Amino acid sequence: MASELTPEEVQRYARHIVLKGMGGQGQRRLKAARMLIVGAGGLGSPTIAYLAAAGVGELTIADPDRVSLSNLQRQVVHTTADIGRSKVESAGAFASALNPHVGIRLMAEAVTDDTADGLISSCDIVLDGTDNLKTRRTVAAACARLEKPLVSGAVSMFSGQVSVFAPHLGGPAHDALYPPEASDDALPSCEANGILGPVTGIVGTLMAMEAIKLATGLGQPLIGRVLIYDATEARFTELAY
Repeated sequence: MASELTPEEVQRYARHIVLKGMGGQGQRRLKAARMLIVGAGGLGSPTIAYLAAAGVGELTIADPDRVSLSNLQRQVVHTTADIGRSKVESAGAFASALNPHVGIRLMAEAVTDDTADGLISSCDIVLDGTDNLKTRRTVAAACARLEKPLVSGAVSMFSGQVSVFAPHLGGPAHDALYPPEASDDALPSCEANGILGPVTGIVGTLMAMEAIKLATGLGQPLIGRVLIYDATEARFTELAY
């Protein structure tokens, strides 16, 4: 049963409520949704900001890292004053200040094989913006076991991509896009190759949009499709897999 909205929430989400295809029912579904965001960095930052603003009922944020100066060029939920602070604490404070109606749970640890099932089982939708295949595979395997949809984003240099994995809804498995033979050694690292800050904003916002679609039933999610963004050409490309 979708949660009822308070008078203050009706005013806060007025632009959603008058939106055809969303309306009060969609907003109540968002309020009832519980989402896990794995990674509070470049992709996690815009994802957290837009999901909190949109009125998701509960956000769980998982990240073991602390804020560093080099993060601030793209990780927009953190500020200079947050340097040295736990990323989940910084991101949680941002989200709570933006929207006090959103419940915030913080996990200042990496998602591992031992913790993934317990963490993911309490959520409806998972978003992964981490930068290594080990964590991505751990999260994807747990989501598949527990039949939870996974919104996955990745960025490098001037480009990024987003897709939705939901084998329980008939979509392909994570291995279809990231085969077992792929390794982190073969992937470009942000530290070595860099990343243009706004690229993370674009891809992270697309991730938030996919999560909202999944929660509300709006539109067609990117299941079995990957959307690729090239900043230098200002071009989106969609591939089926």
